[in-house]
Amino acid sequence: MSGAALGLEIVFVFFLALFLLHRYGDFKKQHRLVIIATLLAWYLCFLIVFILPLDVSTTIYNRCKLAANSSPAESNGSFVTLAPSKQKCFKPWSYIPNGIMPIFWRVVYWTSQFLTWILLPFMQSYARSGGFSITGKIKTALIENAIYYGTYLLIFGAFLIYVAVNPKFNLQWNQLQTIGIAAANTWGLFLLVLLLGYGLVEIPRSHWNGAKRGYLLMKTYFKAAKLMTEKADAEENLEDVMEEVRKVSESIKYNHPLRKCVDTILKKCPTEYQERMGRNMDDYEDFDERQNSYPSEKSLVKLHKQVIYSVQRHRRTQVQWQILLEQAFYLEDVAKNETSATRQFVHTFQSQEPENKIIQYFYTPTIEWYWECLLRPWFYRVLAVVLATFSVIVVWSECTFFSTKPVLSLFAVFIQLAEKTYNYIYIEMACFLTIFFLSICVYSTVFRIRVFNYYYLASHHQTDAYSLLFSGMLFCRLTPPLCLNFLGLTHMDATISHRDAQPTAYTSIMGSMKVLSFIADGFYIYYPMLVVILCIATYFSLGTRCLNLLGFQQFMGDSEMTSDLIDEGKELIRREKRKRQRQEEGENRRREWKERYGNREDSTRNRVVHTEQKESSFSETNTNRPLSKYTRTNGRTERDRIELLQDAEPLDFNADSINDDPLESDSGR
Repeated sequence: MSGAALGLEIVFVFFLALFLLHRYGDFKKQHRLVIIATLLAWYLCFLIVFILPLDVSTTIYNRCKLAANSSPAESNGSFVTLAPSKQKCFKPWSYIPNGIMPIFWRVVYWTSQFLTWILLPFMQSYARSGGFSITGKIKTALIENAIYYGTYLLIFGAFLIYVAVNPKFNLQWNQLQTIGIAAANTWGLFLLVLLLGYGLVEIPRSHWNGAKRGYLLMKTYFKAAKLMTEKADAEENLEDVMEEVRKVSESIKYNHPLRKCVDTILKKCPTEYQERMGRNMDDYEDFDERQNSYPSEKSLVKLHKQVIYSVQRHRRTQVQWQILLEQAFYLEDVAKNETSATRQFVHTFQSQEPENKIIQYFYTPTIEWYWECLLRPWFYRVLAVVLATFSVIVVWSECTFFSTKPVLSLFAVFIQLAEKTYNYIYIEMACFLTIFFLSICVYSTVFRIRVFNYYYLASHHQTDAYSLLFSGMLFCRLTPPLCLNFLGLTHMDATISHRDAQPTAYTSIMGSMKVLSFIADGFYIYYPMLVVILCIATYFSLGTRCLNLLGFQQFMGDSEMTSDLIDEGKELIRREKRKRQRQEEGENRRREWKERYGNREDSTRNRVVHTEQKESSFSETNTNRPLSKYTRTNGRTERDRIELLQDAEPLDFNADSINDDPLESDSGR
């Protein structure tokens, strides 16, 4: 069982990262390199979070063995018995042999750092580029990242010159490596505290508000009004870009050197626009080289980039609008069914996706009513109280984890109590719950934040390549300082606990932070206290109020703008609901008509076919008669009758008056 736990967690975390990436990314349409790079970044970060508790339990067992070797002891199988205190150092079920964890952490850490600082920024520029060839995209990515990479090289070069000139410093390669790690972790810790302060308050509050049906429905109306504005803006932007594409497509003919670039742009356009532009093409005309109105390749690259962005945004808003409509209809159904006397959940509209028969068998309308109208609000309230308790413990421990005598950090107290009895199951569960809650607070904020339309993680396969790669960069930069902060909260970091004990394998690859004492003894200890101020600001929604004052509409119950947007969204949902009801009524009428008169139509059709067969057989028996001129005359009469029927104009029943005599009408033909 020594390596089984590690292998199981490696496989489980891979499928977890793959599931989340499938929810946000699109495997069919996005480039494979983007999918692989994002999957690798997410996988490594989630793997660190899941494997670190095993590292803690293995380190505690190794400390026990070292204490046993320094005192008389008796070895007996899988545990060590200390002679003086008669304690037994049981080997944990998830014990990882020595030498595996340092190599594992070194590979995972440096791979994630290579991704976040070198590969993913380059791939971001490559994915956002509008070039028509691989060489052109690489060139654009190198130019865009020249300033990015040059800034880091300039800072690192200045630091090396300062160290080489100053005789007080005698730094070696290991110390330079530790300084680089400390610089990366300092940047990550700065961002970590900001995201953690938001998540510690917002996650419990969102679950508490989830128990309020009226609150969720009003917020959904608010989102509908904002999304409709964004949807209209995306449609207008797409129309403008497609108009530019049409002009370019009409000006550049089939034998122009840049026609291949235009065809590449047309392939990225929606199907209806491609058909519309294809009908208006006159490719038989040659281009004239003497004209100067042809666009350049640089302008086509810019247009290609605009097409990719506008099409992705339009498709995302369309999908999000349909999802938001389903949520609004469901919340309205919940509000109606709360007063139901039959205690059976009734849906206004049937689900468009086919439901699983097993779920449909167990999740009956009665069970659905009890869950949605009775149990779910209480479940969310209890969960919100539990999450709020965890948040209070985290805030207290962040402010007191530097105190070792007495130990004030509650997480450190829990781990040390379990360490005395060597209860490895409890140690691993406590460590996993702690770091998992911290990760949820940080990572959920990464999934929630939105930087205009440049970074936005949208579910249901609607996230673009740029946002996926940017999220991978954030995860790789936030996870190492998150793990160091967790080890500091539990006093497993020797820099915090000031104990001469064996460090964990994770902290051993980070090196000793004593090289930079002002960071190890100052920034790492006192900066996390800022989380208290951030939690207070989040609790009173100071950031939301500031954004609302700047003109970015945010959901606030005491705002007049919020009330207007709620009313607008409510009217939009009501309009869409009437439209869907009319569609369903029309489908039901057609279905009833088909069921009622379908047999009659089939019998009538069969009777007509039988009569036609008789007439054809009768005409075949009279083929020898000289009726050619009559047949020709009858055919001409039939054609004249058809032409007269086609030229007849339909009556206008919406007119104010209908005259029987055409001579008395005001406008004669």
